[in-house]
Amino acid sequence: MVPSTPMDVIHIRLGSYALVFCFAVLVLSIVTRLWWLTAIAAALGIFVVFDIIRAHRRQSSLGGGPQSEG
Repeated sequence: MVPSTPMDVIHIRLGSYALVFCFAVLVLSIVTRLWWLTAIAAALGIFVVFDIIRAHRRQSSLGGGPQSEG
């Protein structure tokens, strides 16, 4: 298990929900040919992916710290 802060967990969890929502809006906006909404959903999706990547890297860079073995 990698140690993590609550803020990293929040970024990853809420980011995954936001990513699913952005994907659904993206697909629906393509089907209905609302190109401006497609662009907004794609931009937000890219932003969310980068935020999840940053949170994962922060989480991984914390180090192991003291570990208990049982």
